[in-house]
Amino acid sequence: MAWLHTWTGLVVGWVLFFMFVTGTAGYFHYEITRWMEPERPLVEALPTAERAQMISLALDQLEQRAPNAANWDITLPHYSPLSRGWQDFSIRWEDLPEPGHDHGARGNATLNPLTGEHLESTPVRATGGGELLYEMHYRLHYMDLLLAYYLVGICTLLMFMAIITGVITHKKIFKDFFTFRPGKGQRSWLDAHNVISVMALPFFIMITYSGLVFFDTTYMPTSMAVLYGPDRESRDQYFDDLYAQNHDHQAARRPQAPLSEMLASADAAWGEGQVKSLLIQQDTGEAPRVEISRIDVNELRWYDGEKQVFNADTGEALPSAPYGTPTSRTRQVITALHEGRFAGPWLRWLYFAAGLLGCAMIATGLVLWTVKRRKQHELPGTGSINMRLIEALNVATIAGLPLGVAGYFWANRLLPVDIAERANWEANVLFLLWGEAFLYACFRDIRKAWVEILWLAAAAFALIPLLNLLTTDKHLGLTLPAGEWVLAGFDLSMLGLGIAFGWMAIKVRRRWLANERKANPTTHPARMEKSA
Repeated sequence: MAWLHTWTGLVVGWVLFFMFVTGTAGYFHYEITRWMEPERPLVEALPTAERAQMISLALDQLEQRAPNAANWDITLPHYSPLSRGWQDFSIRWEDLPEPGHDHGARGNATLNPLTGEHLESTPVRATGGGELLYEMHYRLHYMDLLLAYYLVGICTLLMFMAIITGVITHKKIFKDFFTFRPGKGQRSWLDAHNVISVMALPFFIMITYSGLVFFDTTYMPTSMAVLYGPDRESRDQYFDDLYAQNHDHQAARRPQAPLSEMLASADAAWGEGQVKSLLIQQDTGEAPRVEISRIDVNELRWYDGEKQVFNADTGEALPSAPYGTPTSRTRQVITALHEGRFAGPWLRWLYFAAGLLGCAMIATGLVLWTVKRRKQHELPGTGSINMRLIEALNVATIAGLPLGVAGYFWANRLLPVDIAERANWEANVLFLLWGEAFLYACFRDIRKAWVEILWLAAAAFALIPLLNLLTTDKHLGLTLPAGEWVLAGFDLSMLGLGIAFGWMAIKVRRRWLANERKANPTTHPARMEKSA
């Protein structure tokens, strides 16, 4: 078990660290995207109108824009806890599909609540935003999508094995949780690895298993192929059955029954101001219906929000069908746990902290492997190019990857706004810095490489608020007084990360100096400072 724990962790440790860093950033991908689109105005009070008036204006626009749509969707202005932002008054629709197609063309428009006129969105720079960082943790980059899914699945399965074997190997793991011996070299790294692993062990198990569930039909397609068939149409039929979507639609039309009575029923059930949206559609062979949905709440079953359904012609209340099947609902709960979609602000920060602990667990495991073997490889005649390569990979990944992430944010501010494929170049900067850190670590004294790249990462993160001040008008001097905590929180978080990496650089430098002092007790302190 110890052998299996060591090698399953080492072989894919660098990829797992990348997945944890980008996945942890994904818990705030809305906020990251907001910061990376500085052209968007600060949240301001929008003009409001009576709800009945807004719905009437929206229906007028839908009749004009989408007379042959399979459904009409009207979203009323509200604050959404799930997307952590204000949702504007808007309409969406999907046209009836053409023969031979599963879906029709989709459209949407943001409307003025007072006049119903189309509001043009503010032009923003092309950016990958937080969504690109989030996608990297399961799609990787620069490779075929299916290949990326399989690689991520293999790495996730090996991590699951490493977690289980780690618990078996460390029989006293919970006792060791209360034991930490600083300044003891290998013993200290093992203590740190144990403490971090136990602190968020349930999270690590949940996040690993649920990650495999995400692509269950990709990793285990045989049962679906046997029951439905291996072709694309059979696969689509499987998902239609899974999510109970086997319906043919007729063109949506304006409800004949008074909407005011339906809205009054929703208000009586949920309270005033809780209506989020209205969906109008008609399935073939059934009565036209209006589905009134409640504003999203921070619950685990976020996908299955409360709704009331009415006959669009008579106003009669209809039963609300449950979302999907028991199988699909179970799967959605598992994936919701993985993504933290239901989490409120404090729980999301807890997810973020647990993600950082995951990064630290992987990092301490990688460093522990090299610390345990470094002395034997430093003996005359035992040098190993493989050991040197692993040391360089550790430095590049643990210190260089965060430097690349900081470079991703710098690129967002410094790249020309009109450059072609701008979002791709933001990602290119991340990987170029990561690769350069690896090359630097290959040819630099490994001790100096650790300290210098950590200091670079510290400076890159800590200077982001200053960069933001020099390149935009959405800086801390404006966002803090305005209470714009999404933008201000990003700048302050970057400053905090800069301080954390600076602290790590100081600790690593002191550790190496202490080791050198033990190895060469007669060395003059000034010469040690110079050599470091």
